[in-house]
Amino acid sequence: MASRSKLQASPTALAPVADYFKVLSETSRLQVLCSLRSGAKNVSEIIDETGLGQANVSKHLKILAQAGLVSRQPQGVSVYYEITDPLIFELCELVCDRLATRLKEQSQQLKQLNPLRQK
Repeated sequence: MASRSKLQASPTALAPVADYFKVLSETSRLQVLCSLRSGAKNVSEIIDETGLGQANVSKHLKILAQAGLVSRQPQGVSVYYEITDPLIFELCELVCDRLATRLKEQSQQLKQLNPLRQK
């Protein structure tokens, strides 16, 4: 498998991968990313879409910017944030598809237990 060679077992090689997933492991950051999916927004617009507080949004935008997932574009008195790499949504869709498959399999397994529950 060609892609397997990219993922090496050394901690030094895997650390940036782990850091990338750490950035994506926070629900609020995912909400911010989803808000930005439709285009650049300022903090107020992100707050309106997500329902998160101003300090929370600002903190997560800083983390996302440091990770290189969003960029900052000053425009007048506002700063607009936008996704730097839309590939992030393909990654999220892969994860969502896998979770949906797993839930479907679990649901099938639970249905098989129904005869045991009925008396």
